[in-house]
Amino acid sequence: MQILVTNDDGINAIGIRKLAESLKKIGKVTVVAPDRQRSAIGHAITLHKPLRVDRFEFNDIEIDAWSINGTPSDCVKIAVESILEKKPDVVVSGINDGPNLGTDVLYSGTVSAAIEGAIHNIPSIAISAVGSKEKINYEGAKIYSCKLVKSIIEKDIPNNIIFNINIPALYIEKIKGIKVTELGIRKYKNNYIKRKDPMGKSYYWLAGKLIEIENNKESDVMATESGYISITPLHFNLTNYDFLDEMKNWEL
Repeated sequence: MQILVTNDDGINAIGIRKLAESLKKIGKVTVVAPDRQRSAIGHAITLHKPLRVDRFEFNDIEIDAWSINGTPSDCVKIAVESILEKKPDVVVSGINDGPNLGTDVLYSGTVSAAIEGAIHNIPSIAISAVGSKEKINYEGAKIYSCKLVKSIIEKDIPNNIIFNINIPALYIEKIKGIKVTELGIRKYKNNYIKRKDPMGKSYYWLAGKLIEIENNKESDVMATESGYISITPLHFNLTNYDFLDEMKNWEL
């Protein structure tokens, strides 16, 4: 089995190393990832500057790897269309340093990389570790990542489905189980802090605080808060079919 691994935290992130190590047990892993931090970049792709592709060596893991000076979606596109000799059997993005829950998936580079895989008709999985960025524990996420990827790809699934997995950043014995979930809601109280650069020009720095919202008990937010792994099936067709028939009756 050919596995393409990417992320949005950059090729030097701990999470992608843990994921690549784990997935080597079930297939041939190739890593193609951004050369630096690219979190919250969404599904951006590079159009107006060249993409640089450089070989990368993990010090203690024998894996074919490349770093790209582009976005997570760039990494999947160029891997599938130019770097790899054959299309991978699965794209796995992660392990993200922090959650990708609810409406945050719209901003997530981790999830967008998986979506790019689905656009290429490749089963794709995004994996994130849910916990404080100062205290991310990858032990449970590493072990469950391998188990869940193996289980998912053995199923007869459509190639345009994305599986968004969030794993509590806990030791494995403290993870309560796995729940199939829907996307919850995550909202923030944003604050743009105005500062001056050394030339005296103003700039703004985004800061924010998560707003406590009561989520559906079937949501990914509630599952992970309760110590469960959440798995949410996603697709990239954003058409609102419930409203489509009503709009056809409009006089426009």
